Order: sequence, then C-alpha cells, then structure tokens
Amino acid sequence: MSHTPFFADRTHAGEELAQVIHDVLTQQAIDSGVKPIPIVYALPRGGVPVAAPIARLLDCPLTIVVAKKITHPENPELAIGAITTFGNVLWTDQKLFRLKHDARWREVALNKAIDQAKSLEAQLIPACPQVNTENATLILVDDGIATGMTIAVAAVAIKTLSPAAVWLCTPVAPQTLLPWLEQWGDRTIVLETPEPFRSVSNFYAQFPQVDTLEVLVYLQQQKTIGEMDLCE
Repeated sequence: MSHTPFFADRTHAGEELAQVIHDVLTQQAIDSGVKPIPIVYALPRGGVPVAAPIARLLDCPLTIVVAKKITHPENPELAIGAITTFGNVLWTDQKLFRLKHDARWREVALNKAIDQAKSLEAQLIPACPQVNTENATLILVDDGIATGMTIAVAAVAIKTLSPAAVWLCTPVAPQTLLPWLEQWGDRTIVLETPEPFRSVSNFYAQFPQVDTLEVLVYLQQQKTIGEMDLCE
C-alpha cells in the first residue's frame, strides 16, 4: 500500500516540527512564568537534518546522542535491542536471552553495536558545542520512529544529564506506538501518526542516506551561529 508523502525531505519535516516545538515551548513559558532553556539532541545520522531547523528556530545549541540498533548476528534486518555510547542498553524481548547458549551471540551483537556507536560519535563530537544540560529542556529528535528502540534508549541516556525535561520529537511515528513512547520522556511530539505504518521512508518524497560529512556540516553551521551569538 502506497502513501502520499507528508514531507518533501528531512529539512521540510524539521521546519514543520520546529514550529510546533516552538509554539509548545512558548505556551509553556506563558503558563509557568519560566522560560525553558532548550537544547536540541539529534540522533545521527538521519535525525540531524531534521534537528537543524529546530535548533535554528529556537536559537539554541545542536548536539548529538548516538544510539545504534543491536541486530541479530544471523539476521542483520532483525533488531533485538539498542545501545548508546553512554552504555545504556534496551532489549526488545528479555525472553530471547534466558538460555545460556544465547549469551555468546548476544555479547557479539552488543559489542558490534557499541563499536559502531563509538566510532560514529568520535567522528561527530568535535563539531558539537559544549552544553550545560542542568535544568534544560532536552529536545530529542529523529527523522522518524518505527520501533522506538533507538530513541527510547537515547532518552534514557540523556536523562542522566540532570535536565528539567526530555522531549521525544519526530515528524512521523505509528499511532499504536505512542503509548509506549510516552514512558520514555516528559513530552512526546509527533506530527503525523499514520496507520498502517511500514517504513519511515514511505512518508518522505525524498529520503536519501545521510552521510557523515553532511552531518558534520549541519553541526558546524549551528555551532558557528552559537559562537557568533556569544560574541555579539
């Protein structure tokens, strides 16, 4: 079954999402009398082009949190969990690992994922600004949510940074997943919740792979804007 795309590309989706997040933050400031301090955390690679327009509109730092799916060694398409470079791990089904002979392949899969996550983080983190997360509202962004594993484990990771709140924000996710997602953050913002939901790419007219160099450009641009603001 085909779908009419909701978004032209990740930048378009990010601009739409940025306006909603901006409006919610503005209303929160009016209601509470306290202006939130936002920091945008993107899940690289695909989440960064979506997160960049959000950071620009909010005039706030853009940084990353790296989470990788843990895939079954015998079936790379089967995600059995997710891990962050912080060391947080989330498994899809604990029942998979009750047998002793499962421990070895689980360890292999886990180590492969953490190595991939650390390698990507090492390439990207030099382009990220230093941020003070204490009492800040951390806006966690991905380009879409299918299973929710990576954004959930990323939320667990950044909750350890003493923020005021963690928001899970994405252009598109399955309606049926929303109740499960809400347990991982203080607020969930999703623009479109189509059913049936087969693949995030179905809902974008253009959804190319995002390479590391492209991510570095987005991060460096926002970092430069922040440094210029500090100098003014």
